[in-house]
Amino acid sequence: MLVKQILKAKGDQSVATIRPDAPVSEAARILSEKRIGALVVSSDGERPEGIISERDIVRELGRSGDACLRTTVDTIMTREPVTCTADQKADEILSRMTEGRFRHMPVVEGDRMIGLISIGDVVKARLDELSMEKEALTGMIMGH
Repeated sequence: MLVKQILKAKGDQSVATIRPDAPVSEAARILSEKRIGALVVSSDGERPEGIISERDIVRELGRSGDACLRTTVDTIMTREPVTCTADQKADEILSRMTEGRFRHMPVVEGDRMIGLISIGDVVKARLDELSMEKEALTGMIMGH
């Protein structure tokens, strides 16, 4: 399965972004409101400059307390996020996410973002694929 198939299955391919100069408190508010785990940091909404996740905010809260909520996103974001293209295989992306210990990856075409996939999206797609394979094999064995 390819990344573009995962994006198509997701339907809404819009990417929630935040500017690097926005306060961390705004990032936390957006994450909470949208019930998502990460925001792509982008000055123009098209080119990923970083990524900020719930984990990043919690880690910084543990380090510096609530003062971090008044700092800007660019002070705690992960810079130069790992990206993928729509033509890459889901298994490759799953391996990269697992090895890198991150859960969100912007999908780019050139230097422009066209989507965002999470490890949950990739795992769901792989489970769906395995289920279809199982059904096909069962049908072949049973002579259907």
